[in-house]
Amino acid sequence: MPDTNDRNHVYLGVHVRGPVTVVHERAESAPTLLEPNDLVFCDPARQHLLQFGEDCQMIFFRVPRCYLGVTESELDQVLGVPVRGGEGIGALASDFLTALAAKADFRRSTIGDRRARTAVHLLSVLVMELLDADATDGADDAAGAGNEMLSRIRAYIEEHLMDPDLSPESIARAHHISVRYLQKLFQNGGSTVSQWVRQRRLEFCRFELGRSHRRITMAAVARRWGFSSPSHFSRTFRGAYGMSPSEWQALATSAFAPTHAVAQDERRH
Repeated sequence: MPDTNDRNHVYLGVHVRGPVTVVHERAESAPTLLEPNDLVFCDPARQHLLQFGEDCQMIFFRVPRCYLGVTESELDQVLGVPVRGGEGIGALASDFLTALAAKADFRRSTIGDRRARTAVHLLSVLVMELLDADATDGADDAAGAGNEMLSRIRAYIEEHLMDPDLSPESIARAHHISVRYLQKLFQNGGSTVSQWVRQRRLEFCRFELGRSHRRITMAAVARRWGFSSPSHFSRTFRGAYGMSPSEWQALATSAFAPTHAVAQDERRH
């Protein structure tokens, strides 16, 4: 990682070989020795969190912070948290990123563009899972049944995000619980039902608007993901990400657009 105070990017390290230790900022937490294929989000301003032994190798990916779709405080929670690369979403991300790094000839091509976008989306999902796991670990054991119910409800929300009539009332009714109990389940995780639905819709909207191989209007995206109007969607998007949907679309597409020379080379082929 560069020795810089770059606040626009975060780095994800994929461990390849050799001794690499993650030093936790909490004194009571013991250092964690990474295994091959493990991952860890890093901040260039806090390089002391990683300690490298002899003959070690890691692959680092630089990711714009705004692409991950979380707040700075949420991102701070996952920095320095080791992710095992042999199971779950960690294994999927580790395998995909390792393969992506090996294909240097794809980095400035249409295929490379799409693979990079897939990687960014995968990492945003990984961040959300780390945040969910952190909230679950901090919960009381007696809340196990509530956590199971909350997981089912979140899965239901994912399946019905495009339904404009999705609401706390319809969600509670589908699970045979009261709206009050539904709100309590989400409050234990530091959110509300409406906030969770809005956050997930915005994440899918952000992903769609950033796909450079197809141009899609802001109004179409807003309508598809259940927003009442383009103006409401625009205000909500700006409040969450600090820029308008059109500004994000321009930023995302230009960031992954191939250079003029590369584009000409692709056309020749």
